[in-house]
Amino acid sequence: MPGLLRGVARTAAVAGTATAVSGRVRRRQDARFAERDAQSAAQRDQAYQEQTAPPAPAAPAAADPLEQLKTLGELKAQGVLTEAEFAAQKAKILAG
Repeated sequence: MPGLLRGVARTAAVAGTATAVSGRVRRRQDARFAERDAQSAAQRDQAYQEQTAPPAPAAPAAADPLEQLKTLGELKAQGVLTEAEFAAQKAKILAG
């Protein structure tokens, strides 16, 4: 009987060690896979954000001062602008 108990004890020790090692390997692999999954999820989310982000508004084209002055002159001639308003807008265009 002592030989049988020794064999059972040895088997239990080997099985326990194998289970411990297997569990440690499994936890390490799970951590690695979780990190990889988190990185791919972050990349996927970033790509989605880039695709769904509204396009940046286009900067307004710099208006030609000559065209602006012509338009102001036409408005003044039509009576829409007074002389003071025309002068103020003209100064603003020439200063800019």
